[in-house]
Amino acid sequence: MKIIHKISELKKITKNTNKPIGLVPTMGALHQGHASLIKKSVEDDNFTIVSIFVNPVQFGINEDFDKYPRTLEKDAKLCEELGADIVFSPSIDEMYQDTKELTLVCPPYSSINKLCGKSRPGHFDGVATVVSKLFNITKCSKAYFGEKDAQQLFIIQKMVKDLNFDITIIPCPIVREPDGLALSSRNSYLDEKARQDALKLSKALNYAKELWQKGIKNKQILCDSALKILEGTIVDYIEIVNPETFEDWEEKDKNALMLIAAKIPTTNTRLIDNMELR
Repeated sequence: MKIIHKISELKKITKNTNKPIGLVPTMGALHQGHASLIKKSVEDDNFTIVSIFVNPVQFGINEDFDKYPRTLEKDAKLCEELGADIVFSPSIDEMYQDTKELTLVCPPYSSINKLCGKSRPGHFDGVATVVSKLFNITKCSKAYFGEKDAQQLFIIQKMVKDLNFDITIIPCPIVREPDGLALSSRNSYLDEKARQDALKLSKALNYAKELWQKGIKNKQILCDSALKILEGTIVDYIEIVNPETFEDWEEKDKNALMLIAAKIPTTNTRLIDNMELR
């Protein structure tokens, strides 16, 4: 396995690789959720690239860009153990020559004026831009994304379709700890007390799912019931959407997805989670 820092060097390798390329885009601080994406790519493709880049363009003012965990040596070791061929870890200057006058890829306002996009303005412009760059740099034929970032996954799938990228997006299931906590690089911020509070997200989702299975499909009741369980956290949103459109869920819709974002106040850690109601 090689660790590549330069775009030009990576392009030389991919140009001479006559194999389908799988891409796993990450910001590093890899955990078993990322590992599941890498394993899937290694199984599916003849050549796997894992990108590790903490993307400044998707962080807002007063967010955790500076303290976001950076563990390249450990991450690269995991990638090698899992069978990846390349770790692409560019510097900010390598990826962005001028962030002040950067051409951005801007998803439709209707996709980003809600949920995480509402409380993190500009976030999904940054995500769509860096993912587009990675698609162009790696020349991948498949790209693997976790379903925990459900809104991000929806936006990237739409971008690929709208901009005619010849790439297949492979969604991969959420990976959880035995107690239900969704794996996240930001879990490293949590102390013991904060981790117990973080568990409220998955507990709220599971309770809403139980109510759904008992026949309670009133959106207000489901959200209010989840909100009670989230007491002690700072709730950003609780929403139920149609996962095919990300529009507000209506009773005529066949499928429903509940999404939660909340801050754990003792460590000021913002976490997200979601679950299909069925």
